[in-house]
This record gives sequence, structure tokens and C-alpha cells, in this order.
Amino acid sequence: MPKIKHIAISTQDVDTTAKFYIDVFGMKQIGRVDSPGATGYYLSDGDLNLAILNFKNDAVAGVERGRHWNGIHHIGFAVESLEEIADKLAAAGSKPRDDVNDALGVGHGRRYEGNVEVKYSGPDGVMLDVSETGWVGTSGFNPK
Repeated sequence: MPKIKHIAISTQDVDTTAKFYIDVFGMKQIGRVDSPGATGYYLSDGDLNLAILNFKNDAVAGVERGRHWNGIHHIGFAVESLEEIADKLAAAGSKPRDDVNDALGVGHGRRYEGNVEVKYSGPDGVMLDVSETGWVGTSGFNPK
């Protein structure tokens, strides 16, 4: 059964947002990101990875929101099979977000720091992220 293991929040102030989740909820900083696509923090409670991101361009953020948008950007599900979930997503009318996958350099057959993830469109404009390996700081993380 797929499990929510990753949530990404888009914000213009990564330091203040990360401090809030660390101070209020006791999350631990497990990493930093400063890539061509985004800057920010990776936090964890030991089970879930929370990415606090400031996107540097609209292509990576997704053109429907753009880099200045604030809020939940995407939700990540750890799955047993990318192929099986791709079929289920397609049957439900969800399409791969090839624009964002390409901008990030992720997607089927592409690794990013030990993780293979693929982004899809979800209902109500929420982007979905699926991964067989999981995310750093999550229970069950297993980079292949």
C-alpha cells in the first residue's frame, strides 16, 4: 500500500519556515539543498521527509503556480512499483508532469541523490510525487 512519506512546501522564506517546523514540532534538519532549481531544507520526524523549498524558476515550480507561490507544492508517496502506480494514475486520469520532471532531471530511469521519483498531476492542482526508494530521513528509505 502506498504511504505518504514526503511533503514539499514552497515558500519565499525558507529559514523562517524551517525554524517554525523545527521549533514547534521538533523536526530535525537532515539536509540542505542549493541546486539550480531550488534552495531550502530537508526536515524529518524520523518517518516523513518535509522539504522547505524556494524555487528558483517557474519550470521547476510548475508553470501553473510559478516560483513565487507559497503553500504545499507536492505530496510524495512511497510505492512498491513505479510501473503499477503509473497504470493506476493513468486510469484515474493523472498524467506525468514531464515539464517538471525534465526541469528537475527526475523521472523514470533517472536518479536524484539515490532516489528515483516521478511527478504526476493530481486532482485539485496538487502535484504528486511517487518513489520506490523513498526520501532521506524517512522510515524505509532505501536508495537503490
